Order: sequence, then structure tokens, then C-alpha cells
Amino acid sequence: MTAEYSLLDGGGVKVINRGYSGKDAEWDEAEGKAYFVRNSDEGYLKVSFFGPFYGSYVILDLENENYSYAFVAGPDKSYLWFPSRTPTVSDDLMKKLVDKAAGLGFDTEALIMVGQIQGSPTDRSPVNP
Repeated sequence: MTAEYSLLDGGGVKVINRGYSGKDAEWDEAEGKAYFVRNSDEGYLKVSFFGPFYGSYVILDLENENYSYAFVAGPDKSYLWFPSRTPTVSDDLMKKLVDKAAGLGFDTEALIMVGQIQGSPTDRSPVNP
């Protein structure tokens, strides 16, 4: 999966998510928009891919120097994402983020670690700012 973000006029963020289906051997794309809920310097946004319906996008952790990873939750404890610019991360970083999620009340036993496809059709990073 890849995600591209760009600024919209009026203070929002354009979001383009792409995912590759190995089974179908094709890419699928969804375009959405996000807006800051309170302040543009706070990692709390509302995101929509389906018309007037918005969901929460709460940044719990972010690597601030190169934006190499983020740790993001949805509106409740049932949604948790870990987008990274690389297909793998260190065991120490993964442990840090899983421990943080557990401390925040997430069911870390239910986490799904998605395998990355080596040699996918593009050389894109999983997350592009």
C-alpha cells in the first residue's frame, strides 16, 4: 500500500491511497480529503473517502526528522495503523510502538502484521508525504 499526501487550498490535505492485489495483479486507488479538527499543528484530523462521511485519524507517534513512520489510530480502539517509508522496521521500534499501543488500551494481540511484497510493481515507499 502507498499513501500520498498533498495540501489542498483552504487548509485541507488530499490523500491518495493505493493498494496492490497480488491475486488480481493490479493496483486499486482511493482519493480522499482530510481536515484538521482543531489546529494544523496537532495530529488530529477527520478523513473522508466516501462523500460526507468522515472518520478520525489520530497520530499517536511520528518520527519527526524524516517522517519515516507514523503510528495512527481511528475513532476508537479498533483501528490502528503503522505506515512506514520502508517495508521493514527494527524490532526495537516495533516493540516500542506495540508497547505504546498496549499502554493506550489497544488489543495488541489482535494486530495483523502485513507481509510486504518484494519486487512489487513500483519502487514507491509505503508512505509519501
